[in-house]
Amino acid sequence: MDDEALVRSGIEMILKAARDIDVVATANGGDAMWEISLHRPDVVLLDIRMPDVDGLTILNEIRAMQEPTVVGMLTTFDMDDYITAALQNGAAGFLLKDTDPAQLARAVRALAAGAVVLAPSAARLVLDGAGEPRTEAAAKIDRLSEEERDVLRLVAAGASNDDIAARLTRSTSAVAEQVVAILGKLAVESRVQAALLAQAAGLTDEVSGP
Repeated sequence: MDDEALVRSGIEMILKAARDIDVVATANGGDAMWEISLHRPDVVLLDIRMPDVDGLTILNEIRAMQEPTVVGMLTTFDMDDYITAALQNGAAGFLLKDTDPAQLARAVRALAAGAVVLAPSAARLVLDGAGEPRTEAAAKIDRLSEEERDVLRLVAAGASNDDIAARLTRSTSAVAEQVVAILGKLAVESRVQAALLAQAAGLTDEVSGP
């Protein structure tokens, strides 16, 4: 979903070249929710700032759905305030508009698989500024068992449930249940929010774990 027809066409062309990705619709901001409600896609790529309806408004509407679609935000690097707001409001990650075509397809696959997707060139900037105070974040992390902390480290690294299951030699369904339990203990709504909390607490700096 983007307000520029040329950008929408370019993204559609790139993703349609991937045999395992089906582009069901493209739209500007004003038509986005209608298309999403009609097609119920697995993943939505959503521009953050559009002139008719901004991406954050659409994101909040998607998150209010009974079964929210996974959302990856599209942005330019100089819009980190918007990026932080999107991640804190339930976006599964963000991509830069100049992302390499092959990486764009991989990112869509990762989003569909439940992974956190953060553009490498901007991830550190966002994570450094998006977390809550370290002591408060650490207090929340202390609610987790060591096994749950291991899972959270991998979530924060962008791993999908399948990736975590393979890494920790567990079933994907068991990992999915554990991730849900972790989100509940941390009082967050999404994997990205959990990743930001882990970063703020310094969990991703620890050398222990898998």
